[in-house]
Amino acid sequence: MGVPRAWVSHPIAQPAIGQVLTYQPRELEFMTEPSGDVRVLVELIAKSLVDAPDEVFVEKFDDDVIELEVAETDVGKVIGRQGRTARALRALLSAAGHRAHKRYTLEIIE
Repeated sequence: MGVPRAWVSHPIAQPAIGQVLTYQPRELEFMTEPSGDVRVLVELIAKSLVDAPDEVFVEKFDDDVIELEVAETDVGKVIGRQGRTARALRALLSAAGHRAHKRYTLEIIE
C-alpha cells in the first residue's frame, strides 16, 4: 500500500542534498537598537493595541510615574478583559525597571 499521503513530506520544504538552510531574522522597523527608555516601550505597545494610534500620548515624570493617555474609545483595549492587558504592560514595566534598578508606575488616562 505504501506510505499514507499525509506522511509524505513536501519536496519544496526539504533542502536539496548538500544545501544548507540559513535563518535570516527580520529586522523590526520600529526598534532597531535598545534605547533603555521605557516611555518608548509603552508607547510602541499601546500604539499597536489601539485603533487610533495618533491619539496615544505617553509622559514620564521624575518620580518614575508613566502616564498613558489614549482615546476614550480605546481605553478598554489598553485595559483588556479584567485588566489583563494593563497587568501585562505593568509586568513589562516591572521587568524593565528591574534592569534599571527603578520601580515604575503606569497610570492609564482617558
